[in-house]
Amino acid sequence: MTSEYLERSGLGEIALKVEKRQRLSREEGILLYEHPDLNAVGYLANRVRERLHGDVTYYNVNQHINPTNVCDKFCKFCAFYRTSKDADAYSLTFEQIQARVREKIHEPITEIHMVGGVNPELPLEYYLDMIRAVHEVRPDVHVKALTMVEVADFAQRTGRSVEAIIRDLKDAGIGSFPGGGAEVMSARLHRLLFPKKIDFHGWLDCAKTAHRVGLKSNATMLYGHVETTEEKVDHLILLREAQDDTPGFMTFIPLAFHPENTKLDYLKKATAMEDLRNIAVPRLMLDNFPHIKAFWIMITPRVAQIALAYGADDIDGTVTTEEIVHAAGAETSQNLSRRDLVTLIEEAGREPVERDTLYRPVRAAAATAAAPPA
Repeated sequence: MTSEYLERSGLGEIALKVEKRQRLSREEGILLYEHPDLNAVGYLANRVRERLHGDVTYYNVNQHINPTNVCDKFCKFCAFYRTSKDADAYSLTFEQIQARVREKIHEPITEIHMVGGVNPELPLEYYLDMIRAVHEVRPDVHVKALTMVEVADFAQRTGRSVEAIIRDLKDAGIGSFPGGGAEVMSARLHRLLFPKKIDFHGWLDCAKTAHRVGLKSNATMLYGHVETTEEKVDHLILLREAQDDTPGFMTFIPLAFHPENTKLDYLKKATAMEDLRNIAVPRLMLDNFPHIKAFWIMITPRVAQIALAYGADDIDGTVTTEEIVHAAGAETSQNLSRRDLVTLIEEAGREPVERDTLYRPVRAAAATAAAPPA
C-alpha cells in the first residue's frame, strides 16, 4: 500500500505518525474506527506489529478452569452467571479442581487460567486455598486467576486494602491477573450494563496496585454491544495512560460480545470486519502495550488467523474447556491442540513461538511444530 494511497484516503498524517512512532490522539483513534478502508487501517497496524515482533506469533499450552458460576453482579451481557438457587449453579471443591488439573497432567501445560463468577458465598480464603491446591498438583504451573472485580470485592467484604488482598494472593501462588472485567470504561455503560460491578476507576486502581506489587496483568475490552466509537477510544486511552503510570500490562485482548442467552440477545453478533478493526485500532493506539491478542475462542480460529495481519501477535492457547463464552452461544471448539495452533500460525505466513504466561519462549518453533498433537 503506497503512501500516496494513504494520503488520498485521509490516513496520511496518521501513517506519518506511525512511522515516526508518535502517539495518536483521540480524534485519530475515532477516525481509525470510522474509516471506510479497513485494509488500510490493518496495513498500518501490521506495520507496528512487524516492527515490534516481526513474523513471530505467540501461543501457549494452557488450561481454563471456571471455579464457580454463581455471581451477584447480574451483568446484562453475561450468560454464564447463576444465582445460588439455580439448579445448575456450582462451586467446585478443591478436590474437583485438582481432579481437573490431574486430567491434563500428561500435557505440557504452563498456565492455568481461572476465572468465574463473583460468588458472595466464597471467602477470600477459598481462593487462596484454590491456588494452593492447583500448585499441589502442578507445582511449577503459572496460575493466572481472578479479575480486578473479584479483588475489589474481596477488599470491600473484608474491609482490607486492595494491596493487602493482592499480596495475600501473591503469597498463595498467583502468578498474574487475566484482565477481565474492564468491559468498556464508560460511566454510561457502567450504569446501563453492569452497575453492581466496580466502575472503571476502581478497575484501574486495582490493576495499577497489582503492578506496583510486582504482578503483571492483561487488559480487555468487550465490544460489539451498545458502546459508541468514542467510548471505545476513551477506553484505550485510559489503558494507555495507566500503562504509562505503572507499566505492568502485558497484553490487550479485545473480547467480542456474544449476545445469545443474555439480556441483550436482540443484538447482532459482531462481524469479522468488526473483529479485525478491534484488533487493528488498539494496536495503533496502545503504543505502550507489548502484545495484542486475537482470542480465537471468541472470534473463531480463522478470523484470529487473519488478525495476525491486522496487528495481533498472539493467538492465545489450547484453552482445554472454556465455559463462559460458550454459555453465550459460542460455537467454536473448547480446545485446540498445539498442532492446530501451529498450523493456523504457519498458514498465515507467521513464525509460531510457544510462550509461557510472561512471554518467555518455551521451546523453539521448529521443535513445537514437530511435536505430536496434545
